[in-house]
Amino acid sequence: MQQPLAFRMRPTNIDEVVGQTHLVGPQKIIRRMVDAKLLSSMILYGPPGTGKTSIASAIAGSTQYAFRMLNAATDSKKDLQIVAEEAKMSGTVILLLDEIHRLDKTKQDFLLPHLESGRIILIGATTENPYISINPAIRSRAQIFEVKPLTETDIHIALERALTDSEKGLGELPINLAETAERYLTQATNGDLRSALNALELAARSTPPNPDTGMIEIDINVIEECVQKKAITHDKDGDAHYDVISAFQKSVRGSDVDAALHYMGRLIEAGDLMTISRRLMTMAYEDIGLANPQACARTVEAITAAKQLGFPEARIPLAVAVIDLCLSPKSNSAITAIDNALADIRAGKAGEVPDHLRDAHYVGADKLGHGVNYKYPHDYPNDWVAQDYLPDKLLGSHYYEAKATGKYEQVLKQQLVRLRQARANK
Repeated sequence: MQQPLAFRMRPTNIDEVVGQTHLVGPQKIIRRMVDAKLLSSMILYGPPGTGKTSIASAIAGSTQYAFRMLNAATDSKKDLQIVAEEAKMSGTVILLLDEIHRLDKTKQDFLLPHLESGRIILIGATTENPYISINPAIRSRAQIFEVKPLTETDIHIALERALTDSEKGLGELPINLAETAERYLTQATNGDLRSALNALELAARSTPPNPDTGMIEIDINVIEECVQKKAITHDKDGDAHYDVISAFQKSVRGSDVDAALHYMGRLIEAGDLMTISRRLMTMAYEDIGLANPQACARTVEAITAAKQLGFPEARIPLAVAVIDLCLSPKSNSAITAIDNALADIRAGKAGEVPDHLRDAHYVGADKLGHGVNYKYPHDYPNDWVAQDYLPDKLLGSHYYEAKATGKYEQVLKQQLVRLRQARANK
């Protein structure tokens, strides 16, 4: 059985790596390591299909070291022992360890002394943020490099190579790839070269030649069938998931309705209604808050409707909520106020509850002075009376500072100023 095109087209030296010029370009760190033959262990992290394995293969090919590939999740300690024995015999082995974030302690403990001696040069590959997901003992012995999604130009270069390479690629086939089809292939795979190459090979080998010209005509309809709407890389436990959530909230906070709809669209494509719902409610009360309380209530209603509808119809009330929040006045005064209060509490500034505010619903409370001298506000004009409520050590502390970004909070600000002045003058 023939190996997939993406596997066959892996680079054999550093010059053949497509993209990642921030790592393998002239005078960049990995190229400098290869040129100087001063390799050290490294961790490459980034989305699938962006070249982590290709870089490892290219490093091995450029240095002529033995190259072995294992998977941290599925291969055993015995497999690591075989690599270690080979390294002892040959001097140095480059080990590509895929899914390194799943390396268990037993395998890690076996591997560490071989990394220390330099007999095994580890190249760990992961789609997850290594600063979060990889054990510090491994992380401290490796340099960490981020591998970025390939650009459309990068994928175009790789596709052209595959179409013209008769030995490893599809060069022996009389392929005519339409320009629109190639452009779609570079765009629809979202920087994942593996998906682009495999879709191209499927198209080439499943399309019969034109009986008149003998050419394999690949148009955009064929490519669309073979790509089958490449999903945006979105691992719900992965680094990219949290990046999209972060960008989503920051876009709403920044009132960029187009960007917010884009990032929510990614979450919708991933089918992640739970994350969207939680994030929308968080944003409503954190970033809009008292500037527009009605928008907060409308957001809750939209989320309720979305959950009852389910996808694809759920996208409609969700879009309504996002547009509403984006274009609403903003205020973070509520979250700032509670965080200010919590900061004092966590700093040990809680203080005793004043006696006149203590529970008095039991026999003998008055003998302790609990509840005595409490003034019941409803017994006074306008249902308000000046008295102290904060613990003595916190009297005069102000946590809430109203903003004037919405009509509702403007009214709250006027009331706040009036009450604070009245209490101060009592």
